Amino acid sequence: MKYFISAGEASGDLHASFLISALRTKDPEAEFCFLGGDLMEISADRKPLVHYKQMAFMGFVDVLMNLRTVLGNLKTAKQGITDFQPDALILVDYPSFNLKLAEFAHKRGIPVFYYISPKVWAWKEHRVKKMKKVVRKVYSILPFEVDWFKKHDYDVTYVGNPSKNEVDRKLKEMTDRETFLKTFGLGEQPIIALVPGSRISEIKKNLPVMMEALKESGNYQPVIAAAPAVPAELYAAIAPGVALCTDTFALEYHSVVALVTSGTATLEAALIGTPQIVTYRAVGSRLVYNIFKHILKVKYVSLPNLIMDRMIVPELLLHQCTPDNICRELKRLLPGGEGREAQQKQYEELRQIIGETDAAQTTASHIISDLKGN
Repeated sequence: MKYFISAGEASGDLHASFLISALRTKDPEAEFCFLGGDLMEISADRKPLVHYKQMAFMGFVDVLMNLRTVLGNLKTAKQGITDFQPDALILVDYPSFNLKLAEFAHKRGIPVFYYISPKVWAWKEHRVKKMKKVVRKVYSILPFEVDWFKKHDYDVTYVGNPSKNEVDRKLKEMTDRETFLKTFGLGEQPIIALVPGSRISEIKKNLPVMMEALKESGNYQPVIAAAPAVPAELYAAIAPGVALCTDTFALEYHSVVALVTSGTATLEAALIGTPQIVTYRAVGSRLVYNIFKHILKVKYVSLPNLIMDRMIVPELLLHQCTPDNICRELKRLLPGGEGREAQQKQYEELRQIIGETDAAQTTASHIISDLKGN
C-alpha cells in the first residue's frame, strides 16, 4: 500500500521514522511519500517532498512572517497527494498545517489517520469538530486523551508513548560517562543540561535566562543541547565558551539536573530519571501569561505534569522564569536537595501509567488492519 505522511518538526520526524519502519515490516510492499526530515528519509529510503526545516514555524507572528513559505509548502503537499494517490494519509501533530491536508484528502476519499493528536485539550478545542469530520482514526500517545475525547463523543485509541519506547531503546545502548565526556570534549565536573528548545526564537528567549541563573553554579558545568537545525554561532553569541552537545538524550542522561524548555524533552528527562526544571520565557511575558491563563484549558504545560495530573516537576513560565526562581528550584534538585528524591520517585509512577506498548508497531498494525478491512 501507499502511505503519504506529514510531519512538520524534529520530534515528528523522529516518531514518524519509527512508524515508517513498522509499516515496512508489516507491509513489505509499502511505498512512501512524505513531508519530514532526515530520519524519515532513512526509514523510507527516499527524500522528503519538503524538509521540516522549511516548515517549523511557531505562533501567529512567525507563521505570518513566513506565510509565503507556508502556503508554498501546503501547495506542494497537496500536489504530492494528487500525484502519489496514497491509500492513506498519516498526520503527525503539526495541526494548523496538517488539518488542511486532512480536509483536502478526505474530500478525495483518502482515509486520514492521526498519529500523535493535536493538543486540542490545551487550546483550540474547536478543532475537534473538524477532526471528527475528516480524520478516520486518532492514535493517541497520551493516556489521558482517551477520556478527554470521549467527552466530545470521539473514540480515540491509546497506542503507548513513542518517547518511552525510544528512551528504553537508547538506555540499553548508552555509553559510559567517560566516553560521553571524551566524545563532546567536556570536563569532569558534574553537568547541568540546558535544553532551550529547537527553534531559534525559543533559544534566544530562554538560553540567556538559563545562563544568568548559572553564573554562580560552583562546581557544575553547564552544557547546551544543540538543535541540529540551529547554527553553532547563535549559541556562541548567547553563551560564549559553553560546550555544545548534539545528543540531547545522552546529555540529559549524564546530567545531575536539566533546565528544559517545555516540550518532548521534559518527558524524556522524566523517563531517563534526571531531575528537571521546566523553563519557558517569552517577550511580554507577564502580559502573555495573563492572556494564556484565559486561553489554555489545562493546569500544566509540561508532559510529565499533564500525564500525572499534578505538579511533579516545577514549571517556571513566562514572567516566572527568572534567574532567581531557577536558582531556588536548582537548590532543591541538586544532589542533597530535599526535592530530588521525591521527583525521581514520581518518575517511576509516570512510567507505569504510560505502559509498555510499542506505539509505532501498534499504530502500524491498526492502520493496516483498517485499510485491509475497508
